[in-house]
Amino acid sequence: MTTSTPEQTEAETDPAPRKRSVGRTIGIWAFGVVAGITVIALVAAGFLVFTIQRSFPQLDGTVAVEGLGDDVTVQRDALGIPTITADDTHDLFFAQGYVHAQDRFWEMDFRRHVTSGRLSELFGESQLATDRFLRTLGWREVAEQEVAALSPESRAYYDAYAEGVNAYLADHNGADASFEYAVLGLQNSDYEIEPWTPADSVAWLKAMAWDLRSNLEEEAQRAILAQTYDAEALDALYPDYPFDTNPVIVPEISTVPAVGTAGEEEASGEGELSVATASIEWSEVDGVVEAVSALVGGAGEGIGSNSWVVSGSLTDTGMPLLANDPHLGAALPSVWHQIGLKCRTVSEACAFDVSGFGFSGVPGVIIGHNAQIAWGFTNLTTDVTDLYIEKVDGDEYWRDDELVPLDERTETIKVAGGEDEELVIRSTINGPIVSGLTEDYDAIAADPYIGGDDGAQEPEDAPDGEYAVSLKWTALTPGSTAEAVFALNVAQDFDGFRHAASLFDVPAQNLIYADVDGNIGYQTPGRLPIRGAGDGWMPQPGWDSAYDWTGFIPFEELPVVYNPAEGYIVTANNAVVDADYPYFLTRDWDYGWRAARIEDLIQRKAAEGPITADVMRDIQADNEFHMGKRLTAAFMDVSTGRQGPDAALDLLRTWNAQNDADSDAAAYANVLWDELVQNLFVRGRENPAPTTDQARLFLVVDAILADPGSDWWQNEELDIPGREAMLARSAEGAYDRLASLQGDNLSKWNWGSLHALPLRSDTFGSSGIAPIEMLFNRGPYAVGGGSSIVNATGWDIGGDFATVTVPSMRMVVDLSDFDASRWNHLTGTSGHTFHPNYVDQTENWQKAILTPWAFSADAVAAATTNTLTLTPAG
Repeated sequence: MTTSTPEQTEAETDPAPRKRSVGRTIGIWAFGVVAGITVIALVAAGFLVFTIQRSFPQLDGTVAVEGLGDDVTVQRDALGIPTITADDTHDLFFAQGYVHAQDRFWEMDFRRHVTSGRLSELFGESQLATDRFLRTLGWREVAEQEVAALSPESRAYYDAYAEGVNAYLADHNGADASFEYAVLGLQNSDYEIEPWTPADSVAWLKAMAWDLRSNLEEEAQRAILAQTYDAEALDALYPDYPFDTNPVIVPEISTVPAVGTAGEEEASGEGELSVATASIEWSEVDGVVEAVSALVGGAGEGIGSNSWVVSGSLTDTGMPLLANDPHLGAALPSVWHQIGLKCRTVSEACAFDVSGFGFSGVPGVIIGHNAQIAWGFTNLTTDVTDLYIEKVDGDEYWRDDELVPLDERTETIKVAGGEDEELVIRSTINGPIVSGLTEDYDAIAADPYIGGDDGAQEPEDAPDGEYAVSLKWTALTPGSTAEAVFALNVAQDFDGFRHAASLFDVPAQNLIYADVDGNIGYQTPGRLPIRGAGDGWMPQPGWDSAYDWTGFIPFEELPVVYNPAEGYIVTANNAVVDADYPYFLTRDWDYGWRAARIEDLIQRKAAEGPITADVMRDIQADNEFHMGKRLTAAFMDVSTGRQGPDAALDLLRTWNAQNDADSDAAAYANVLWDELVQNLFVRGRENPAPTTDQARLFLVVDAILADPGSDWWQNEELDIPGREAMLARSAEGAYDRLASLQGDNLSKWNWGSLHALPLRSDTFGSSGIAPIEMLFNRGPYAVGGGSSIVNATGWDIGGDFATVTVPSMRMVVDLSDFDASRWNHLTGTSGHTFHPNYVDQTENWQKAILTPWAFSADAVAAATTNTLTLTPAG
């Protein structure tokens, strides 16, 4: 480890005293003060540099550690991406834990405090509200139950990983582990790092399930809107999926053997069931739910993902290409850590030869490929959460005309610098009671509406007692996702892939597949509930068991595709199947604009010639703004009578609808879209309509544009009598707003700087203390794209247009030659501020440039810049 020492300055004295004027004396005195301050600043800077760099990991040489069975090699390339090679699985996962701790231990420690509801131990009473909510959900408790249920093999992997983390911590404590501990010590000097445990790893999978929980916010939103909007208005604001225009993932379910029987009968790509249609205080958020979402990376505008796979019949190599880019909240460091895990001799006893993206703190590879198959994920967006309206009477609640006891437990929240707090957590059969913890759930309990045959309605014939709101969620009962990761990593064919998918219960994901034999496929995994009387679109009465979940869809009846005739499979959070599928999945799909654009581009590119890896990357970077085309048509004949706004409208009329970073027209189009949405639904409205989820708004506003007589065109408070006035008002407002931000010279406008991405550390980067924030934060970075665009850089209506959600990583896997594959993610391998690999991938991410992905032993050796050998101590 290199350190810097401050330069030493030597004061020179005047050898011959002489008379000086008062002015000169003051000047010299002032110079002396400045010089003294400079020396102090240099010493402080040198100490700061030393403190920062002391936690940088050792990358070369040999380190002896307790607990290893034999030598392990850690090769890193110029981006710091490690490839770990070991003789057995214990040493392999031990080394992965050691390397993760080297690169990202503060992130790991912070994450386990999030998932266990212990942020107040780090940051004091400002985080109590967040801790209360997370303790109530009980992620940590569920994680511990899952660890206890692990198979002996998987438990051994988690144990080995924890041993590796703790071996690193044995020699690295406080600021030696990460610079953040030095900063934390300024306010919490008593904090001590605890040993890592398997439950710390498994609990992060609960956080990712929360991040991808689908429609919970929409359900709560509708329950509050129902207090002022009737059923017809709610249906218009939350329209059904446009099956007539946008694609479903599985237009025809394939007939495949049951998992584990692939050798007994041959899989077929011919369809059997047709379901086709057309082709923290420092957390600057509005509430507790939003705070938790910010801490784990979502959910917000643009959360989702793209993935698609193209068969060899359409590619230049004759073998499949697979692409994936998950859309998550922007985070520094990135949520992903790239790694290769290789058994020195691949065998049944040590079967890992895998590379891809994982989470620091979690063993294995989440998304990537091994030597036989590749896979990718997108969020399934099925409804796996339900709110229930409960009737509580004292320490009991009503259930089928009887009072039954509430389940209660008490937990202690420790608070740095403050008194401990006792928290009583109450639960019904449906789940923990969450009202009393957030404003939204309190508002629902104060004036409840439930789902009914005729839409939202007030509860009738409810039992006596007080209303409360409980949460039912698949992730709040123990599952098997912690096992699924390893099953995916060693799967060798579609049957093995589907076996892994059968274990991947939460979060529910779309899984795509390709293999070196040329096959492509898709599987819906997950624990997907079968509901009783309700459909989960609105809260349901918890006192009536008719609204209970009655089970989960059997895995063998979940949608699957194998070698479809089209030669490609596209998933982008769009509807998996249409309404003919025998089980209800959700009414809250993403509306399919990204999926439709990706399918269109694949078809166009295939018609022009074979699809290449470059084409796959170009599709990932596509910036077409679907709503931009609609706005261009709607404003074609609009005139404001003002030179500036009319000139801006002329820009719009000649625009190609691409949200490129350097586009002046894209800047105006997006501000115009924001102004129109706010004028329609928010400004001057006694009961504003929600403006979250731009994919939904595309469909809602499109319907309004097609209806000149819609009531939404009138806004008395803004003195807008109808459609033309609304459009003109929005055009003028967009010009004035953009001119105030980027000047009135239209040629100087550009979308990239307006929509720039600020990279903020999730902890001290949001402290509100500028000098500390400067140490951790980077950017802003100019980016193109936008919400519900293939290049999905999400932003919030009514905000400052800054990017808040991103393609967190991009990968293109080439099944003809894994070494020809490419990858990139948002920041860099390292979580250490000022480390060379802290944000060294961001510029390439900004430009959607993918870097070579070395996999074979020869390719890894050629890319290696540093080699560390971990050896058994003694």
